[in-house]
Amino acid sequence: MPDHLEDLPAKPSRVAPVADGVDHPRLQNAIRELLLAVGEDPDREGLRETPARVARMYAEMFAGLRLDPALRLRKFFTEKYDEIVLVRDIGFTSMCEHHLLPFSGKAHIGYLPDGRVVGLSKLARVVEDVSRRPQVQERMTETIAELLISELNVKGVAVVVEAEHSCMSMRGVKKAGAVCVTSSMKGIFRTNPSSRAEVMALIRG
Repeated sequence: MPDHLEDLPAKPSRVAPVADGVDHPRLQNAIRELLLAVGEDPDREGLRETPARVARMYAEMFAGLRLDPALRLRKFFTEKYDEIVLVRDIGFTSMCEHHLLPFSGKAHIGYLPDGRVVGLSKLARVVEDVSRRPQVQERMTETIAELLISELNVKGVAVVVEAEHSCMSMRGVKKAGAVCVTSSMKGIFRTNPSSRAEVMALIRG
């Protein structure tokens, strides 16, 4: 590392912190230190505002840490409907907690009502809220399923998540295009093979 970079004091951006529960100055200092650690000059033109930009990005990517997705499911409608409700191809981006690199893909959510249904957009919002945090895909899948089975009082829940992980495509084994598939089945979709087969057939289309 050049001598003139070793003793540079931390210079967080003058951009005002956003009221989002994130310590922006601390995060900016950390990004500045990271740039110094890899031998970069955080004061050159192209990197001068990078710590502030990255801080705002992390605040957005980790916004789910400060949200309660269960609240999305507490407004429902009484309906005499006893067949599967399914929303497929809900796009999302989350962050792998092992390397802090994104993984992106689609979530498919199905449930079997027991007298009440929830607005379809609420399922997409649950995925968005849960995805905005550092985690592994397996936990994300299980978290969504547990929320639905506990909040909706339904007969069964099926959650399938498909995603491509940057930590597998851009580093390490470098296998771009590999897709990880995880599932969580609750209630009748776990205990009844024919019900499970029915919802999986709908998910596959």
